[in-house]
Amino acid sequence: MHYRVCNFCEAMCGLAIEHDGKQVLSVKGDEKDPFSKGSICPKGAVIAEMYNDPDRLRKPLKKTSSGFVEIGWEEAFDIVGKRLNAIRKEQGNDAVGLYFGNPTVHNYGAMMYVADFKKTIRTKNNFSATSMDQLPHHFASQFMFGNGMIVPIPDINRTDYMIIMGANPSASNGSIMTAAGVQKRLRDIQQRGGKYIVIDPRKTETAKSADEHLFIVPGADVYFLLAMLHIITTEKKYNLKKLTSHVIGLDKVLSIATPYSPESVSSITGIAAEDIKRITDEYVNTEKAVLYGRMGVSTQEFGGLCNWLINLINILTGHFDTEGGAMFTNPAVPMVKNKVGHKPYNRWKSRVQGLPEFQGELPVSTMVEEMTTKGKGQIKALVTHAGNPVLSSPNGGRLDEALDQLEFMVSIDIYLNETTKHADIILPPTTGLEVDHYDLIFNSFAVSNTTKFSEALFPPKYGQLHDWQIFKNLTKRLSKKKLPLLYRVSTPKLLLKLALLNGPYGNLSSIKRLFTGLNLRKIKRSIHGIDLGPLVPMFPKLLRTEDQKIHLAPSLFLEQLEELHVAFSDGKNALADNEFHLIGRRHLRSNNSWMHNVDKLVSGKNRCTAMMNTQDAERLGLKEEDEVKVKSRVGEIKIPIELTKNMMPGVISIPHGFGHTRKGSQLKVAEAHAAGVSFNDISDHNRIDALTGNAAFSGQIVKVIT
Repeated sequence: MHYRVCNFCEAMCGLAIEHDGKQVLSVKGDEKDPFSKGSICPKGAVIAEMYNDPDRLRKPLKKTSSGFVEIGWEEAFDIVGKRLNAIRKEQGNDAVGLYFGNPTVHNYGAMMYVADFKKTIRTKNNFSATSMDQLPHHFASQFMFGNGMIVPIPDINRTDYMIIMGANPSASNGSIMTAAGVQKRLRDIQQRGGKYIVIDPRKTETAKSADEHLFIVPGADVYFLLAMLHIITTEKKYNLKKLTSHVIGLDKVLSIATPYSPESVSSITGIAAEDIKRITDEYVNTEKAVLYGRMGVSTQEFGGLCNWLINLINILTGHFDTEGGAMFTNPAVPMVKNKVGHKPYNRWKSRVQGLPEFQGELPVSTMVEEMTTKGKGQIKALVTHAGNPVLSSPNGGRLDEALDQLEFMVSIDIYLNETTKHADIILPPTTGLEVDHYDLIFNSFAVSNTTKFSEALFPPKYGQLHDWQIFKNLTKRLSKKKLPLLYRVSTPKLLLKLALLNGPYGNLSSIKRLFTGLNLRKIKRSIHGIDLGPLVPMFPKLLRTEDQKIHLAPSLFLEQLEELHVAFSDGKNALADNEFHLIGRRHLRSNNSWMHNVDKLVSGKNRCTAMMNTQDAERLGLKEEDEVKVKSRVGEIKIPIELTKNMMPGVISIPHGFGHTRKGSQLKVAEAHAAGVSFNDISDHNRIDALTGNAAFSGQIVKVIT
């Protein structure tokens, strides 16, 4: 039996894999894993199918006039090094763009070596899936707590009252809340006499099991949050408790929500004033309560304000850094460094729009114009890792065209997909069962402190290389000087071993732990994982602001609040008869754009539909499975409708990650059974959160044409 952590999503479910040394016989949830306790979802159950996928690339590919051909690794590295160095020499480092997809952070080897790769190229044109996802969480944390990785996590295991906004953990398995078996954790809230409420434009899978669900107009979350803050401040319901002496800016935030009474925002949000008052009172008066928002409140025009307000409300009501509220992990390998006062913001701007950098990256929404707008610093070459931005980024069709104009492109990826088909060289790394695994990032977002190391089950075949080996080889060829000996001989395991020794539980963390502390050897021996205990209060020790205070009122947020107030004063614009607010949706058997090539995950009823409220369908004369045209400023798609009472009237929902119809990719199952259409062929690249630069997918107004 082989035990490992599934790394397909954030949940960190332990797997028990029966095998005969050559092939997998069965996959079940590991009931002895102290964190996941036997939980498993359909994705983890097909880890063997992903590993054995016949479309998975195993040798480097080179594009020729007659198509892709297999070549050796050394030849591939030499071509990449030669082409990228020539472009850098002739046009500067910024002529090379970098894009990293979501799976990068699920791969500890890649994470440990990608930083040196970036430092070697020294380009300002860094992009990743972060600016289409959770960036507002990090942005708020940076300006409030001094480090973007100090991200609050709901203490779901002990809370008695949880408000969930724009999140569907029953489908996502939990996000910025690593919580294997999250459905049971939610049920446990109810079984101990508590309740959880879902506020979402769709009655999601999570909402169906909740104590209460309220529809909200997409993009109006900021007004609901301000109304909560209005009640808390005007009625003097705030009590910071132990944090009172550790904050700065309290006087500024006590008046910012004065104009946003529940009555004034009711028509904008679609939520009755009495419901806003009742929910706020219940939340304030419950000792162990937490307000949690995720994808839906992040990927909208005021995502940065939403995440700031969520933190602010949790802090002002004493539900922050305390049991049952919003807390912080203490992982065995801390992602929060000891550096104080570091400000990774606006150190440079994007060339065309002048959008500020954050944490070394520019917003994905500006990537295409950096490729197509001529001038010094224009992106002429692109390196992608584990991403498919043609399907996942705003106005993906525009990117599809722009990639053809590049002088050179290299992709590190296991698939020939809608993005990598444009590459001149594809470097396929090992994956899944061939890779040892440690969760650097998601241990930092877990709902309890835990650690586990997973050995690889099978050795690589066909001379395949791991992601980290690919990055090391590329770094060697792109570096202008000889790399240090330690770098040349290092491995992810060695670096992890050192990090664990110096971590908060490690042998070197204190004298008393010198012989009893945590190290990689001990973790390896604990094949089911180690429980390091529940979340504990971490403030003010965890703060990385120069004054060691929580900054409640960062100036950037107050400035955007002024812009919001202008929009609020202008009032709500009514939708035309055929206009709808567009939102996305997740499914338990899917993960963004890259898990559609496994038959077990795409079989059954078509999931790429436009969900619409039955009242709206009757008004437009539509019936189940009728095909409609959904049109935006940037494009249009044809899609069948799915009628349901679970959608808020005036809102339609289309899942993201589909659209496997473009010629040149090699995803046979996806093309045959999960082709669908791409949400991002109609998402507007100009719709961003002006504060953070994050893509604003949610709430875009589209027309439905019958």
